Amino acid sequence: MKKSRGFTLIEVLVALTIMAVIAVLSWRGIDGMLRAQDATRRYTDEVLATQAGLAQWRTDLDAMMTWPAAAADSPTAQPPPALQRSLAWDGHTLRITRTAAGDAAAGLRVVAWTRRSTGGQWQRWQSAPVLSQAAWASAWDAAAAWGQGGDAATGALPGGAQAVTVAAALDWQLHYFRQNAWTHPLSSGAPSGADTRVLPDGVRLFLTLAPGQPLAGPLVIDWVRPDFVGGS
Repeated sequence: MKKSRGFTLIEVLVALTIMAVIAVLSWRGIDGMLRAQDATRRYTDEVLATQAGLAQWRTDLDAMMTWPAAAADSPTAQPPPALQRSLAWDGHTLRITRTAAGDAAAGLRVVAWTRRSTGGQWQRWQSAPVLSQAAWASAWDAAAAWGQGGDAATGALPGGAQAVTVAAALDWQLHYFRQNAWTHPLSSGAPSGADTRVLPDGVRLFLTLAPGQPLAGPLVIDWVRPDFVGGS
């Protein structure tokens, strides 16, 4: 009968060392997969958040309120204030009067878009629903003050207003489409025969997103009024 022979201490230590190396390598692989999954999820969330902000831009314009306008006394007279209540751009902040939840019976909201000069955050502000002329005027003025307020904090604001940061942007500009031509809203070179007192048929957004984000670089987004008919 041959005597059975077991493992020596050196063999056991070698085996344990190999198993330890395999365990470490396996853990590193799993950890790397988890990190990659987490980075992919963050990237996807940031892309979806930016896309949601751009979709909100179109939604605000689609729901823009068209106010009844009184005729001016003469062609050279200043436009009635009612024509400036739906859409107002001062070169820095765009204010929009829109229906709440797409239903005028639910009231109106005043929405403002701006880019902060410090930090470069492209932000959106909206008022609580308003049901009276006085409440609308207060919200309209509050939107202008917010747009000029420098680095006002986002989040919950007095009066039920809310502000959120959509993305970091290096620059943004707007063009209006009137009489089959794109022009800067504040330029004096309006197309021949164009009435700058009426709402534009389209709005073109030039947005340069800052680097370091999932979406970066220049974007051009065109919005066309839902009831626009070519050649009008």
